[in-house]
Amino acid sequence: MNAEAEIDDLLRATATGDRAAFRLLYDRTSPKLFGIALKICRDRPTAEDVLQEVFTDVWRKARNFDPRRGEAGAWLAVIARNRSVDALRRQGRGIIGATTGSDADLTTVPAPSLLGDGRVDYLTLIDCLNRLDERQRSLILRAYYRGDTREELAGAFDTPVNTIKTWLRRGLTALKTCLDE
Repeated sequence: MNAEAEIDDLLRATATGDRAAFRLLYDRTSPKLFGIALKICRDRPTAEDVLQEVFTDVWRKARNFDPRRGEAGAWLAVIARNRSVDALRRQGRGIIGATTGSDADLTTVPAPSLLGDGRVDYLTLIDCLNRLDERQRSLILRAYYRGDTREELAGAFDTPVNTIKTWLRRGLTALKTCLDE
């Protein structure tokens, strides 16, 4: 069984109240989720608090996970990202990171191993980001690296939120296609 399938199974078991599965899920995913929180919060104590909030959410909301809509690891990463952004807002801090989402930000994107699983070669990722059109690259960097919400992106690009969602989905599809080559 591959790692992602194991995480899916552990999440489904957690949804039934299986504490042993929840413990294993924590062991398997907490390093990556902590990396996401630390990258966004840039503060270890805050990232530790966020990680606790993430797993409290997971315990309470595991039954909401729908494997037809995506992988469990991605679902967990979104929770970690959203909780991290929420923590910064509660503290009155803005999202730390690139200010423009421009090409200059590419030089500051950390190696994926610093963010989590490290399955993507860093240079390949940069090359694939460079192949995207400027708008797609900017949206992806601002959303997934800097931590901008879709609403913030809609304001920055003077575009409806649903259009931003579509642009992001298309950009991520193009990025995935490139990474799969």
